[in-house]
Amino acid sequence: MLNFFEYAGKRSNNFGLYISGGGTYGAPQRDIETVSIPGRNGDLIIDNGRFNNITVTYSAYIRRDFRKLADAARAWLLSQAGYARLEDTYNPGYYRLGIFTGPLDFATRFLNLGGECDLSFNCKPQRFLKSGEAAIEATGPLQLHNPTLYPALPLIRVYGASGTLTVGNDIMQISEIDEYIDIDSDTQNAYKGVTNCNPDISGAFGTLPAGQTGISFSGDITKIEIKPRWWTL
Repeated sequence: MLNFFEYAGKRSNNFGLYISGGGTYGAPQRDIETVSIPGRNGDLIIDNGRFNNITVTYSAYIRRDFRKLADAARAWLLSQAGYARLEDTYNPGYYRLGIFTGPLDFATRFLNLGGECDLSFNCKPQRFLKSGEAAIEATGPLQLHNPTLYPALPLIRVYGASGTLTVGNDIMQISEIDEYIDIDSDTQNAYKGVTNCNPDISGAFGTLPAGQTGISFSGDITKIEIKPRWWTL
């Protein structure tokens, strides 16, 4: 099998670009600071509660039609501004959010018929589970099991008129709903389409820690749809 990656909705094999996956198995670095204190053995560790971005590097190659395919691949890879979805055939159950900023330097083969290069993506630290993308619908209380060790920040669509949403120990009051409202725990925002609904909510955005979390709602809420967004490193 020839391996490839998908970036911003397009597959590298459509550009004749294939990869080896040695650079896809790394993990990010925890963001910490160390402070040396005179008279005290060892350093004081300050944990900033986050992970740094990680560089994911693919060893890539084009076997034929190098000039034509390299030009097309260059245009594709460098056309993105901001993070885009990145996945590959080495890690089929996961995806990342990354950006390719270059450089793109090919070492050509005999008569410029093929070429090789390293493609490095600046990625957010998370590897998101594709299983966490599916929306789970509930018309009453439910329990969700987070299969990872890391707290997930879900996207919850709430239907009804108003009410209370409880996710574990996090409680949110929703004063007004026009058909539905999306509550995004990652961006800490509430909205419907392009309409800002933050004035209609108060309380804590829900998180899904490792293990079981109970979710319930009351008032004039009729149902919810939750995308858990599981992730690991």
